[in-house]
Amino acid sequence: MTTQPDPDTIDWGPFGRPLFEDAAAKNLSRVGVIDVGSNSVRLVVFDGAARSPAYFYNEKIMCALGAGLSETGHLNPEGRKRALSAIRRFAALAEGMGILPLTAVATAAVREASDGQDFRDEILKETGVKLWIIDGKEEARLSAQGVLLGWPGSYGLVCDIGGSSMELADLAEGRVGQRVTSALGPLKLREIKGGKKAVKEYVRETIARLHDEMGNETGMRLFLVGGSWRAIARVDMERRNYPLTVLHEYRMSSRQISKTADYISKSDLQDLRSRCNISDSRMSLVPLASIVLKELMRTFKPKDVAISSYGIREGMLFEQMPRELRDRDPLVEACRFAEAKDARMPGFGRLLYDFVKPLFPRANWQRKRIIKAACLLHDVSWRAHPDYRAEVTFDNATRANLGGLKHYERVLLGLALMNRYTNKTDKTRFAPLFEMLEPAQIKEAEVLGKALRLGAMLWLSPDEPPGTLKWKAKTRELTLILTEHARPLYGEVAEARFAALASALNATATVKFTK
Repeated sequence: MTTQPDPDTIDWGPFGRPLFEDAAAKNLSRVGVIDVGSNSVRLVVFDGAARSPAYFYNEKIMCALGAGLSETGHLNPEGRKRALSAIRRFAALAEGMGILPLTAVATAAVREASDGQDFRDEILKETGVKLWIIDGKEEARLSAQGVLLGWPGSYGLVCDIGGSSMELADLAEGRVGQRVTSALGPLKLREIKGGKKAVKEYVRETIARLHDEMGNETGMRLFLVGGSWRAIARVDMERRNYPLTVLHEYRMSSRQISKTADYISKSDLQDLRSRCNISDSRMSLVPLASIVLKELMRTFKPKDVAISSYGIREGMLFEQMPRELRDRDPLVEACRFAEAKDARMPGFGRLLYDFVKPLFPRANWQRKRIIKAACLLHDVSWRAHPDYRAEVTFDNATRANLGGLKHYERVLLGLALMNRYTNKTDKTRFAPLFEMLEPAQIKEAEVLGKALRLGAMLWLSPDEPPGTLKWKAKTRELTLILTEHARPLYGEVAEARFAALASALNATATVKFTK
């Protein structure tokens, strides 16, 4: 039986020491937050010890607390009943999970309603949940911190749209700067008199004011946070027949947004709702939200647009993270967490990275993190049936809740892991997704996967390197140097895998043994 190395004696090299076992991170192993918005009330329980937390539990109730607020000044009575019922349920669930006390915040509807404080008191009395009513600038800050959870070091503009408000926040060097709030939530816009023309004029004037207050230059990145933005992105995917329906990190151009806004205005909303799997209550707000987004693009002129599935709830988790954990790469830390939990030999991914690294001498830091992720994930799906293991690894990489991954990078990572388990990747049901990659990237994924496939045959222990690869690109020479200790591992299967790797590189193959 292999003895696990002492973590304190390991040289963690380019990965750095893992943090998820530290006490400060373990305190985040289960974090429950409630977000009481103008349109919905949601409970999220994070498995937060990793830098990219998994969603241990996620439930949303559409309450429309802010419906009619502009006219009455009060919370929607029916929505108030539904919200209280939802929070009562969430508190009971949290008690059963052993994660009390919950962190709970309320946003625009509750802070603006004349009976907001009364509602807060009722929640505390009936459920024991202490509801924090935050102002618009604090809402903007937390939403921006949610973006930082997925994109540490980000810069640009965060736009969070809720039912009754819309917030903007500047990001620069991974920090939140100027913040503003407005009444551009679709529930509020729905109550404007004068029809579509009046709504457009109000949106235009408000966004012009926000632009003046923010003082933004054009050409920055725009991060979109909120259910209405995600719904528009989902419609954009449907319109374009986009093959990967993962909303986080989905990119849209100004032209695409304009086309999708027109597409929404001309479509039957019930038919569109059904095709895009969007709720009735959300779909009813999408046409108004699309007016806001179109004007936002026209005024701020961002260089690109990214959808963020992370927002205020993730911002509350980010708030509780120690600084050292915040600064880590969310992709690499999440993959390390997966390796520690599911791999047969946790820690081997670090050695595997050193083993395959010589094959990619020109890889920049962005590509290196994909290679690291592949090495860490190379064995986490071993429990899957062998006939489906390659597909399971691809599915996991492309659809898992991993932060800091562009869509094409998800496919690149998935294809590399697929090549780890099979030599046949061109006739799978995932083939349409491979069109998101350039030919050179497909070849890179093949080489990385075959190198992982070879390295997996050379396990000794998590702290003993099995050998070294040397690659001379100019002369197409590939050399495998193994220690004498590893010689017995180089049998027929390992030899075949080394030959397959050499073939992928169009190289001559040589094996050497050292004492």
